[in-house]
Amino acid sequence: MVEKQIQAAKSYPTKKELWQRLPRKVQYQTFNRILDYLESSNKILIDKGEIVWTFPSNQKLRRLLHTSKRLR
Repeated sequence: MVEKQIQAAKSYPTKKELWQRLPRKVQYQTFNRILDYLESSNKILIDKGEIVWTFPSNQKLRRLLHTSKRLR
């Protein structure tokens, strides 16, 4: 739910904006834990209060990453 909201955002939302877009059933503590998890798993970056989705969710990009050679 949180991931979809971040991906669907046309601009980089702040934490407050993202929190307001979510349904009211999501508690704030849970919301913070989700953001911590997404940041630790390198799916998002939080820079100057803005949340940026960085995980490759594009099918073509996934295929390119899978077939590319590792340099080190």
